Parts: sequence; C-alpha cells; structure tokens
Amino acid sequence: MRPMYFTTLHFGEDGTEHRDCFVDSDGVVRLPYGLDSAETVTHWAELPTLPGGLAVRAVLGEGVPAALHSAWSAQPRT
Repeated sequence: MRPMYFTTLHFGEDGTEHRDCFVDSDGVVRLPYGLDSAETVTHWAELPTLPGGLAVRAVLGEGVPAALHSAWSAQPRT
C-alpha cells in the first residue's frame, strides 16, 4: 500500500497530461480500476477524521493552527 492522492489533472515529469488519476508517493500515475493501464488502483483507504469532533480529514491553509489546537486539546468521547 502506498500513500497517494486523486487528482483531476496531473502533469508527469515528462510533461504528459493525465486526467482523473491517482499519483502515488513515488510520482507513479495510476488509473482507477477498469481503465486501460498497467498501473491501476483497485481499492484505497481514506484518512480518518480529525479528533475533536471535526468532520474533516485534512486541513490546509489558514485554518491549520486552529485545527491543530482543537485536535490537541480534544477530550475522549464517553
């Protein structure tokens, strides 16, 4: 299993344009299962939600400090 992300548009190192694909941590482009490719993705896992009652799985940009503070101070649910 490799960490990867899905993107609607990706340009490979050689400049090739790829649409609706997964890109793994090594930069290998993988297409969803069933499409014509030697490198396909058959299944994937999603990141868990952040602690503290947040319904998000990742935080980018200006909201990061507040989200981290909220997650670090979260109490277990009972």
